[in-house]
Amino acid sequence: MSQTEITEITAEPGKQEIVLRHTFDAPRELVFATATDPDLLPDWWGPDRLSTTVDVMDLRPGGYWRLVHHDTDGNGFAFHGVHHDITAPERVVRTFEFEGAPGHVSLETAVFEDVDGKTRLTTTSVYQSVEDRDAVLASGMEGGARQTMERLDVLVRKART
Repeated sequence: MSQTEITEITAEPGKQEIVLRHTFDAPRELVFATATDPDLLPDWWGPDRLSTTVDVMDLRPGGYWRLVHHDTDGNGFAFHGVHHDITAPERVVRTFEFEGAPGHVSLETAVFEDVDGKTRLTTTSVYQSVEDRDAVLASGMEGGARQTMERLDVLVRKART
């Protein structure tokens, strides 16, 4: 893995946000198209020990989305939200809620930046409280987020060839 493929996760003490950055060696249009294709989401979204099912993916402002992770024992872990803004190939803004912790909603903004022919994806998740943010960090989300970006990176590289 090259230096550009490392996923950075920043969570400053006392703040309500988590910032995730990953640079892809691919044009922004390709990264955006791959990341927002509902047919490809099961191939990259979430940690590799879980499979993912797209229940609903309405990619438009006001559109509802819902994804479910499945473990090898058949347990399901669902996430859902509403898209607020989709500006291809620049940005996706949506709410995010884990159904196992209802009422703890975050606002996610994913920005796709062209950086010398590569794409820097910066996702900022803002939580309702520092406690909510810290609970997400304690859940092991960092490992899952890194695997998610690595898996998306593999798909983007395959799409380039």
